[in-house]
Amino acid sequence: MSTAAIAHETVPSHWQHRHLLDLERLTSDEIRTLLDTATLLKEATDGCRRKLAVLNGTTIVTLFFEASTRTKTSFALAARRLGADVVDFSASSSSLSKGESFIDTAKNLEAMGIDAVVVRHQTPGTPHLLAQHLSVGVINAGDGPHEHPTQGLLDIFTIKERLGDLSGITVGLVGDIAHSRTARSNLWGLMKLGAKVILCGPPTLVSDRWRELGVEVSHDLDAIVPRCDVLNLLRIQFERQNTRPFPSVREYAHLYAMTRDRLKRAKKDLLILAPGPINRGVEVTAEVADCPQSLILGQVANGLAVRMAVLWLTCGPRAAARTGGESSSSATRIY
Repeated sequence: MSTAAIAHETVPSHWQHRHLLDLERLTSDEIRTLLDTATLLKEATDGCRRKLAVLNGTTIVTLFFEASTRTKTSFALAARRLGADVVDFSASSSSLSKGESFIDTAKNLEAMGIDAVVVRHQTPGTPHLLAQHLSVGVINAGDGPHEHPTQGLLDIFTIKERLGDLSGITVGLVGDIAHSRTARSNLWGLMKLGAKVILCGPPTLVSDRWRELGVEVSHDLDAIVPRCDVLNLLRIQFERQNTRPFPSVREYAHLYAMTRDRLKRAKKDLLILAPGPINRGVEVTAEVADCPQSLILGQVANGLAVRMAVLWLTCGPRAAARTGGESSSSATRIY
């Protein structure tokens, strides 16, 4: 689809959200809208390599209080691909270090005329708190172990590109479920789109309480590998753990790493995903991470399309209002 063709498309009227805080509270139709918009943008920008002037005059601030490579860079690139300006907020050199509250800091940024904040914070619920105090858009880039909605969306988008309809497929989420915000976003999104989800890992990292949601729980990777259409391999998040959840990394890898031998027992067209950063030799061996069935780098590439979609859907109406709502303007239309 060309840029000219995009000028005849608008944000769907059923998308009513100024924020993206989680996938748990989105409907299946809203998730499909996000995925469809990502597809449109990926096609229209030649795989997210070309720019679109649909968010000209929009300012996005990234508020990251935890380390990030893929997510932060991806959001910044996505915003710039759409024509927006990006401001990278540094907490260590801000007035937060002088005792200013997080909310006061955010309100001061809002007073400068920004349009949205992309926030990552170690405390669950921080984006939701911001959304209660700000009139601009708030996008959750990961809040502690709670959710990471754009990672869940890009994982699902990557699967959907390969398999189409997700109804009836089986996806195994393997690893540190207890501390993984990615696992939670994947779980909500996949279930709403009709996929069967299996959570797999050691008992110390995968609680049987997940069964209360109708999710299958397994502590035996070898038992689930032959049944899965997709495996999403999650890293062990030692930084969120007070005690070691298993005797040794070597033992964990022996029981739960995706290896060549396990791959031989899987379906021929099994898809391998990992949200990154990956720890080769722990959750996945190097040869599996780099095998033809691995979509790990494809996930990173798709993160641009998904985050462009999120930014457009949440910031597009504000951009349209700024230009006087002229529906024919290429700066206000895309879907």
